Amino acid sequence: MRFERAVPVLRVFDQAKAEEFYVDYLGFVTDWEHRFGPGFPRYAQISRSELIIHLSEHHGDGTPGSVVFVPMHGVREFHAEIASRDYRFAKPGLEEEPWGLTVDITDPFGNQLRFCEQSR
Repeated sequence: MRFERAVPVLRVFDQAKAEEFYVDYLGFVTDWEHRFGPGFPRYAQISRSELIIHLSEHHGDGTPGSVVFVPMHGVREFHAEIASRDYRFAKPGLEEEPWGLTVDITDPFGNQLRFCEQSR
């Protein structure tokens, strides 16, 4: 038996705001998107490096206010990169926590992304 990586599904309510936050601000790329027809909710996969997240406009997919813990290397560089972008809705800090160096960012839909370079 073998488990693959988990892919969080986050509920979003507005494609333009999701793109502005995840693609323009955080540097993800949109891998693919799906709609059952014109005017239907969007379901999309975004990624950056090895991190994959699904964003869903579908009722019942995910709960706004969820937290995703993202272990990573290079959190200082990531923080500097996003701090250099002019995104007026988030200015996260770089926090030293007992479990590692962390950048916590809340998306426009209340979901929290916790990027962490864990202490050894």
